[in-house]
Order: sequence, then structure tokens, then C-alpha cells
Amino acid sequence: MVARTLVLATALALTGTVAMPAMAQSDYPQRPIQMIVPWGAGGGTDAVGRIVATLLQQELGVPVNVVNRTGGSGVVGHSAIANARPDGYTIGIMTIEIDMMHWMGLTDLTYENFDVLAMMNADPAGLMVSADSPHQTAEALLKAIREQPAGTFKASGTGQGGIWHLGLAGWLMSHDLAPNHVTFVPSQGAASGITDMVAGGVDLIPSSLAEGRSMIDAGRVKALGTMSAERQELFPDVPTIQESIGSDWTLSVWRTVAAPKGLPDDVKVRLETALKAVYDSEDYRSFMADRGFGMRWADGQEATAIVAADDATLGAVMKEAGLAQQQ
Repeated sequence: MVARTLVLATALALTGTVAMPAMAQSDYPQRPIQMIVPWGAGGGTDAVGRIVATLLQQELGVPVNVVNRTGGSGVVGHSAIANARPDGYTIGIMTIEIDMMHWMGLTDLTYENFDVLAMMNADPAGLMVSADSPHQTAEALLKAIREQPAGTFKASGTGQGGIWHLGLAGWLMSHDLAPNHVTFVPSQGAASGITDMVAGGVDLIPSSLAEGRSMIDAGRVKALGTMSAERQELFPDVPTIQESIGSDWTLSVWRTVAAPKGLPDDVKVRLETALKAVYDSEDYRSFMADRGFGMRWADGQEATAIVAADDATLGAVMKEAGLAQQQ
């Protein structure tokens, strides 16, 4: 009897030790989660971060609180995500700037410091001119740029060395033109650049078509092409630059959800599953469509591959354009 009791007790003890990790896995999350947004309140990344946090909260059953950590051209916020404890209670929105900052010498941080959980959004670059521009097709614009001396044409849409500047440089290089053949005029963003273009200050804007949507709809701006592999759902009549001028250059700004490197596998699976449910929800799709944001889903593995490829591509463009501080 004593022996039987000892065997039973031992079995229960062993069962308990085996069951405890499984119980710990199913218990995540047990407290609020912090969602770090590396850019300011009211911007596009903030908007995407907040809708993801709101819907993720419903999926996980705990509060998901958005915290804006700005500064250093995105370095401060991205560092706050990367340097947090990898336990699933601090995640954040990682943007394409992670593929630019280290080439610019702003930080040693790269995408390899993160566990990428999912890509939730991507907005391809495009080519836009004013409605009264003499160049009303991508083919005509490219022909005119080739025929005129370097510096004749001017473009804008972001700061010096910003993503749309790199988009322009990469596009020019894809046609064997120097990355500075078109002079880039720095601006505070696509909106101010587009306003300047409509007023005649610059000739073209290479930003996302989503950022020019209101002016396109108003008939003041003409979209000539999209730098994406396929036509955009929101702009089905705008051809890709591959279709119209044979360019193999593509570029999109994207937003991924990421965590510090070293996230436990069970926590990673729980978050990825919840993020896919968020992405597939009608609330998310409606929110993104109403604001003109492009939909793009990629799971952690695919998203990491996309981020890695963009890191290499943008590094090469920045070096060629003389914008890279790190070789």
C-alpha cells in the first residue's frame, strides 16, 4: 500500500512538472502589452499602430497600450523595441527606416535585432506629376528626363535621404541614369511636396499614390505609374512601371509588427495567430481602405525575408547616391 502510494505520488509529481510549461504557454498574455510606435501621434504609422493595438486587444483579451517613442529619425523608438525584455509584453511597429538608419550611420541597429511577427501594410512608391504637366505618361516623362541635362527636372516628397528620395534614385538607376540626374528638393513630407508640384515648384513626386489620393481624385495630380509588382487595388487604372516603361525597380514603404529578438516560440505563435486574425477582420480592412493604406500580409518568416531584401537594396542605392555613411 505504501509502495503503491509512493508510485502514485511520484507519477503525479512527474505529471505536474510536465504540465507546468504547457500551462505557462496557454497563460500568455496575463497582463497589459505595450505597443511602441517610433513616430509621432497623428501620422500614418501611428494610425496603423493604433488600429492594430485596438483589434489585437480584442484577440488577446488584455489591454494593448500604444506609446509613441519619437526622435533620432526613428532610432529612439526602434531601439526601445529592440532593447525591451523579449517576453511578449513589449512589441512595436517596425518601419522601413530600420533598413536605412544604420547605412546613414545613425545606429548599429538592424532588422536582425528583432523578431519580425507580421507585415500588416505596404504602400508602393509611384510617379506623380501635376495635371497640367506636358508629360502625361511614364514613358513621356522618362524620355524627357533622358533628353534633358542632369538637374533640369526636380522632384520632392520627403527629406534628403528619405525613403522617397531613395525610391527616385533607385528608379533612375534602373534606367542607367545617375541617381542624382533629377535634382531632389527636400520637403517636410509628401503633402507639402505635392503642393509645391501643383504650384510649379517641382516636376514630379515619387511618393506613394495613397499620399496623393485626394489630389488625384480632385483632378489636380496625374498618377503615371506604381513601383509595385502588380497594380494597386486602390488605383486599378494606374499601370506598374514594369508595364509602361519596362523598369524592374519596385519599392514599398511597409509597417511590420516586431518584438525584441529572442521571443519564446509559444508567445511568437500566439502573437502571429492573433495578428493574422486582426488583418483578416472587417474592421481592419475597412479602416485601411477608408484611409487609403495598402493591405499587405506576410507572416514572420516571409516578412523577415522582405525586410532583409530591402535592407540590401536600399544600402546599394544609398552607396551609389553618396548617402551612406557606412560601407
